[in-house]
Amino acid sequence: MQRWLIVNFVVIFILPAICSAQTIRPSTLAELAVYNGPDREQLLLAGAKKEGKVVWYTALAGGSYRELARAFEAKYGVPVEAYRGASRDLIAKVLAKSQAKKFIMDVAESSPPLLMLMRAMKRLTPFSVLYLAKFSADSKEETGNGMVLWATDRESYMGFAYNRQKLPASAVPRNYDDLLNPALKGRMAMVTTDTGSRTVGAMLRTKGEEFLRQLRGQEITMHSVSGQALNDMIISGEVEASPTIFRNHALVAAATGAPVAWVPMDIVPASAGSAGLSAQAPHPHGAVLFLDFLFSPEGQKILESFAYGSAVKEYGFKRWYIEKGMSIEQLERESDRWEKGLRGLAKK
Repeated sequence: MQRWLIVNFVVIFILPAICSAQTIRPSTLAELAVYNGPDREQLLLAGAKKEGKVVWYTALAGGSYRELARAFEAKYGVPVEAYRGASRDLIAKVLAKSQAKKFIMDVAESSPPLLMLMRAMKRLTPFSVLYLAKFSADSKEETGNGMVLWATDRESYMGFAYNRQKLPASAVPRNYDDLLNPALKGRMAMVTTDTGSRTVGAMLRTKGEEFLRQLRGQEITMHSVSGQALNDMIISGEVEASPTIFRNHALVAAATGAPVAWVPMDIVPASAGSAGLSAQAPHPHGAVLFLDFLFSPEGQKILESFAYGSAVKEYGFKRWYIEKGMSIEQLERESDRWEKGLRGLAKK
């Protein structure tokens, strides 16, 4: 009799509860962001098709963001509405939309300061993507249990580039100390943008203030142009060398036959483009599906085709993720210090 009662209890109460739990499907943004069932892609795609589109804010330039959007649309049949702008423009847009309480963005992709701002505003939802398990810890803002607030989807690396026809091989530096070589005096230039100040940050991090004081004697010229523009000046021979050039700019030009080469220094500042999930995403299924695609081997391959680096690959140098572990306030203080150091390097 007792066994019969136990069996009936299991059949009537326990088994239905188990079956119900197994058939429960995520519906809220927070649930979708961490769902890891075998039908994840199928579930997200079905929901994304009903939602009709994905709204993506991105700082990616050129054809890279268009190619990513095109590939996603071709694979899933879900339109991507991309808003492209510089990081500062995206920050201004996020602030304006938040103030107006108009939440149209699903996924944000930009340099970390935008994501740091959204974190401070509680505008990000933790998410998990299977592929991120292979990404380095430094490339992710982890929240625990395999979840992140954002992760690096593409990287650009700052280092030393030079004109191979102008600068002799004996003068090419292999580390920051080599920048003090008398053979480089009067032959180097730096940009006055964030690329320049962050390069100074790397120098201070590895060599200290005394190194900067010695570097002032190298008569470095300053140029208020982008890193790409200074790379073009190196190619033309107007400038012989610079420690403020992005690896991808130099490699793309060298592949076309331009007389430019790039070498890493002690540490290589990584200008990271990172992606996060908006806490008010109006298209939650599409948003999570897009993040899955962005961090997938397919998405990473597209970005690499535009000469961006990947956080899952090693390139033979030590990367420095500049904003890692900092608050917005800390980053602002450090940036001011780096900019002061950059100004101090200007040729008198």
